[in-house]
Amino acid sequence: MGNVELADFLARQGIRDRRVLDAIARLDRAEFIPENARSSATADSPLPIGHGQTISQPYIVALMSQALELQGHERVLEIGTGSGYQTAVLAQLCGEVYSVEIVPSLARSARALLERLGFQNVHLREGDGSLGWPEEAPFDVVIGTAAPELVPPKVLGQLKPGGRMVMPVGPQGGNQELLRITRAPSGGIPRVEHLLPVRFVPMTGEARHQG
Repeated sequence: MGNVELADFLARQGIRDRRVLDAIARLDRAEFIPENARSSATADSPLPIGHGQTISQPYIVALMSQALELQGHERVLEIGTGSGYQTAVLAQLCGEVYSVEIVPSLARSARALLERLGFQNVHLREGDGSLGWPEEAPFDVVIGTAAPELVPPKVLGQLKPGGRMVMPVGPQGGNQELLRITRAPSGGIPRVEHLLPVRFVPMTGEARHQG
């Protein structure tokens, strides 16, 4: 199954956003994973990328990207660059991506790969993603690629009123839920939607994660 066939498969699984499907079809997922796992690059499953981290299952990448409802102009904060695969999908769907990665070697390799692939609207930094990127806040959209036990308050505070956050939340080895959180335009209580049960690597330390 090639990348176009992978996109067609995801469409049959219920992904409806054509822009998301096209973004996935344009990417070679094999470039984002270690050579010894590349024979499984288009399988709909997570794969190890080292340091106890994974590249997410393509269906989950597509579902989270679709849930963000990106129109093309947004400034997006991504917590956990990981391999850079989710980052590369987002970069095709929004205006600017600001991605934070806590594992130094993953941050370096993702930066080199994304630069080689020609993405000019991606900004990467090495650091604790649970702190967000305050110098560039506020953001229209936030995505998290690992599961904190609770939504990091500093990250939520960097989301614009009316903005959307998609993030897995819950304990390691326990019940995790993929949430979509929408900040009230007035700054009041956010609206929380439960999208589906998931299992992600934990956001630790306060944030160690991958996507």
